[in-house]
Formats: sequence, C-alpha cells, structure tokens
Amino acid sequence: MAKTDVKELLDAGVHFGHLTRKWNPNMAPYIYMERDGIHIINLYKTAAKLEEAVNALKKIVISGRKILFVATKKQAKDIVSEKAKSVDMPYITERWPGGMLTNFVTIRKAVKKMVAIDRMKKDGTFETLSKKEKLQVDRLRGKLEKNLGSISDMTRLPGAIFIVDTLNEKISVKEAQKLKIPIFAMVDTNSDPGEVDYIIPSNDDASKSIEKILSVVCKAIQEGLDERKMEKEAENEGSSENTETENEEPKEVDAKKAEPKKAKAKKTETKKAEPKKAKAKKAETKSSKK
Repeated sequence: MAKTDVKELLDAGVHFGHLTRKWNPNMAPYIYMERDGIHIINLYKTAAKLEEAVNALKKIVISGRKILFVATKKQAKDIVSEKAKSVDMPYITERWPGGMLTNFVTIRKAVKKMVAIDRMKKDGTFETLSKKEKLQVDRLRGKLEKNLGSISDMTRLPGAIFIVDTLNEKISVKEAQKLKIPIFAMVDTNSDPGEVDYIIPSNDDASKSIEKILSVVCKAIQEGLDERKMEKEAENEGSSENTETENEEPKEVDAKKAEPKKAKAKKTETKKAEPKKAKAKKAETKSSKK
C-alpha cells in the first residue's frame, strides 16, 4: 500500500489538536508544538502510526475476521456508516448497546428476533395479527433496526474494533479491553493513548479529518478483502486439480491390475490349445501310416 502523504493530512486538518488546557500529558510524544492556545499534532508521526495501523488491519481482514467501526458523535456518524458499508463491515453509529461485546450472545438473540419479524412479514403470519399487535411489532422492528441493523451480519466477535474518539466511546473501549480485542483509534490530544493498541494521533472532531483517515483505513481493508478473495480462488483451483488427478490415478491402477489378468488369460488359453494341437498331430500321423 502507498504511503500517506503528509501534505494531504495537513490539507484535511488532521494536525489540529484540542486546547492546551484540555490536553492529556500522555499525548506529549505526538504533539509538535503549541499555537494560539491549541496543540498541533506531529503529522510525520501520524503518517507512521497510520501506516502501522492499516498494515495490522489488512492482516486481520486477510485472516477472515471483521472490523467493527464505532462512532456515535454527530460529525462522524454519516462518514463512518458510508465508509463501513463500502467495505461491507459492521458499524455502530447510534447509542452503544451495553454488553455489545461482553454479552454478545444476548445481542445475537435480539438480531435473530429482527430476522424472525422479517420472516413473519414474508410468510404472511404478520397479516394474521391484530392492528395493535402489528404496531407493536413494527415499533420493535424499527428500534432493533436502528440500534442493531448495522451489525446483523456479524455472527461472531470482531477481529478488531476501530473507534473515532476514545473519550466519547469509553464503554466500547472497556469491553474490547476485557475481551482482549485489538483497539484501533483516532486519538486526539485530550485522549489517553495508553488505552489503545494501535493509535492514530489525529483530529477526531473535524469531519474532513475523519473522512481522510477513514478513507486510508478502508482502502487497506478493501485490499485485504481482495487478497483473501484471490487466495480462496487459488485454493479452489488447486483442489479441483487435485480431484482430477485423484480420479486419473485409479484408472492407472485399474489398468495395472488388468495387465496380470490378461496375461493369465493368455496362459490358460495357450495351455488349453496345446493338448488340442497334440491330438491333431497324432491323428495326422495315423492317417499318413495307413
């Protein structure tokens, strides 16, 4: 994957941090300077950390695991949902459901309930309900769709979680830490980088900055998906070739087995033919004597 250009990050406003009085001292290694009471993030370190993060994400995707995107803040919602959909990954842009990761079995039950309602509408059982019951079912379906519709395809825990603003998503961070799920995050100067496994020091408030970082991340994920697809196709081709060779091998074995049988048959035929020839010769000699 091509390296991210620092100028592009600068144009997107990724370097703008928070007010100096709101800073987290643990972010000091990633701060370049202070200007007009605002911290400026070192974009060279951002580019290096971003490259490290996308390489790790790519490996996770190639292994066949999903990346869960989390961003419930207003300016990030639409961007995250759009980018996550483009690479077919689950995302949370509404309120984080408590126990989303730590109580995943219960969350899956809620998703199954949503699927069951859809099935009811298809097979016609929904029409047999009363007007009041229909309203209740529709409300429940709408509520489930709003909170869990974006993760309906996530059948198991994600391979990693990508967060925009860890300060705003404290519960998701704690749940991921508890289950030892790798955390990738856009971390601003007011957040603690110690909570994150793969930090991307950047402005997590501006929509332009969020879009730039997510574009790079989703591009790497797409590359990982393409590589996985190619590997699968190569495996399928290899397995089909193996089955063909396996089918050919028994034919050769059968031919080899058939050879001794043919030889035996020839021997028996020659043995049977020999006495007949001897008798014919005797008859010929007798007739000549006469």
